[in-house]
Amino acid sequence: MRILHVEGGRRLYGGAFQLLHLLRGLAARGHDNLLVCPRGCDLIAAAQPFAQVHPLPMHGDADPFMALRLHRLMRRMRPSLVHLHSRIGADVMGGLAARLAGIPVIHTRRIDNPEPRWLVALKYRLHDRVIAISEGIAQVLTEEGLPTTKLRVVRSAIETADYDQPCARQRISTRLGVPADALLIGVIAQLIPRKGHAVLIQALPPLIESHPDLRVLCFGQGPLEEKLRQRILDAGLSGRVTLAGFRNDLAEILPCLDLVVHPALMEGLGVSLLQAASAGVPIVASRAGGIPEAVQDGKTGLLVPPGDVDALRDAIGTLLADPQQRHTLGQGARALMARSFSIGAMVEGNLAVYRELMTRGTPGPSQRLDP
Repeated sequence: MRILHVEGGRRLYGGAFQLLHLLRGLAARGHDNLLVCPRGCDLIAAAQPFAQVHPLPMHGDADPFMALRLHRLMRRMRPSLVHLHSRIGADVMGGLAARLAGIPVIHTRRIDNPEPRWLVALKYRLHDRVIAISEGIAQVLTEEGLPTTKLRVVRSAIETADYDQPCARQRISTRLGVPADALLIGVIAQLIPRKGHAVLIQALPPLIESHPDLRVLCFGQGPLEEKLRQRILDAGLSGRVTLAGFRNDLAEILPCLDLVVHPALMEGLGVSLLQAASAGVPIVASRAGGIPEAVQDGKTGLLVPPGDVDALRDAIGTLLADPQQRHTLGQGARALMARSFSIGAMVEGNLAVYRELMTRGTPGPSQRLDP
């Protein structure tokens, strides 16, 4: 098959990183990948071994000419089908372009943000299939009126072996600028409101009082950086909570964390949770969106209601006080990743949707395409 992929993100994390795994897997199986992404994005160099890359101007939802640019490319490249991997304008403009070109089109939905029913009815009419990366997102879509005949579930995945490695504690502590004997909590998420950093900051002061060696490292970037920095200062947490920025060495850092906390208010699935679990790190997270599929309460971590400061504080405190429970949950997390979130299963799940669409058979009911 000749598949044209469209990704509107500029940074190589989240959905773009999932797409890179998919491109690699499809190329290994003999399929021909074409990739459209924004000029100057991080995905260009990473994807070149696995796809013919076509950087284009892409300015998101406010770029009506994106559809024309994509349509011209589709007419020239003649792909078997089009796979849209993000919103940021790609979902609508890419869908319009594929419809104009008469090419079957798939859209992968990665977030559980609610959309008005009228918008769902209009937008997803452009797509022949919609892939949700979690059951949580699939439920949101069906509740908003997406026909189940269009909906498929293919979970995100990671290369678990990349994160399942020993901790080089002294080296990582020096690199991060923290004491070698510190109790380390990691938060791996964009600095945006729905990731819930403010909830964690509010929960921290009593925990730090009880655990003077506690350090919290927030990995990621985003528009809330300055506001969060001020919140940390106002809460008297300077020196205890660090905004550590975007890192490309998480595979080395994660095995050295004692706990990962993900207080998201909304979340499609959470690739960072899969990474942490693969490293054997226990997780405290919100019971939101697809998170319960990545974090099994009492087996791989602890789940709390989204936005509940007291519940978050209690769950973190429970695990900080119990190293054996952290170890047991971490082992359970590692086993879950190996069992249910392999890249091979994700690639085959997408291929199953491609093949189904290419046969032009009568669509069946919503179905899961993960193991």
